[in-house]
Amino acid sequence: MLDHVRDLESLREATERLLGAAARMDNASAAEASRLPGWSRGHVLAHLARNGDALVNVLEGRPMYADAATRDADIERDGPRPLDAQLADVRATADRFRRVAAVPADWTRTVVLRNGVTDVAARVPFRRLVEVELHHVDLGIGLELEDLSGDFVHREIDFLTERFAGHTDVPPLALTTPGGRTWRTGRADGTPATVTGPAPDLMGWLAGRRDGSALRTSDTTLPVLPPL
Repeated sequence: MLDHVRDLESLREATERLLGAAARMDNASAAEASRLPGWSRGHVLAHLARNGDALVNVLEGRPMYADAATRDADIERDGPRPLDAQLADVRATADRFRRVAAVPADWTRTVVLRNGVTDVAARVPFRRLVEVELHHVDLGIGLELEDLSGDFVHREIDFLTERFAGHTDVPPLALTTPGGRTWRTGRADGTPATVTGPAPDLMGWLAGRRDGSALRTSDTTLPVLPPL
């Protein structure tokens, strides 16, 4: 059951954690490479700010981004800024998102995201929470996937397995944790291969943050997942 009020509070807390941790950097470390190929830590912060604006657009019924080229150009433009400008921008966009989300609205309505993807409005705060939590890890400044709450990790696995369900490029899969949680994803045809491991490693593999080396599979090798 989606609870956008709870997710908005979780988002506020996660944003404060990220800003507090990032504030301990300096300009030199902000310019260093993040864990995302081709992006500095500044690029990650710039993306977080522009994503906040983009999700405001979604909630207010506008296109999420003007187009893919504009999205990418904005991140490249803002990535090299000094750290204090980056942090002020992330905070300003977080405040803007919170103000828009506080306006009375129909949270059951359908909204349009990138590439024509649709979702219910009530899931947008969780989508933003995912951005903040995973990109905090991507900064490489101390937070790891294992530090994220179990509730968040399981919900993100729910979300990612739903996204890959029925995908023609993903074979039938049954994901399991040592604690007995199970998810099905990929194509519906055939007997699913079993992939087993700790929930943070399953989430990291699905989200493109880990190579799956900590997972065990009943098949010969893990499949290569398509980009999200």
